[in-house]
Amino acid sequence: EVQLVESGGGLVQPGGSLRLSCAASGFTFSSYAMSWVRQAPGKGLEWVATITRGGRTNYADSVKGRFTISRDNARNTVYLQMNSLKPEDTAVYYCYAAHVVVGGYWGQGTQVTVSS
Repeated sequence: EVQLVESGGGLVQPGGSLRLSCAASGFTFSSYAMSWVRQAPGKGLEWVATITRGGRTNYADSVKGRFTISRDNARNTVYLQMNSLKPEDTAVYYCYAAHVVVGGYWGQGTQVTVSS
């Protein structure tokens, strides 16, 4: 059974930091590009960052310089380090695994709230 389980969300003050984790199981993690996607209240899905199988990273302009995506293939886990958080970063953050042939899998999401 494929599973993507996000953790690490919570309430943080503006300017603070959080690290999200997404633990994968049930598929060959190292063969998948991994992404973080978020959905703010009342808005659509917004791509945040991607790390390829080879470790290349890409970021949305809105988070570039503040967020860092990384992966640990030995632990089947992808991370999102979020620094200098802003209220507009408030959203449910989803982990997404993508394979060019097989397709993709979604996690259940973790809530991040940035508020004083």
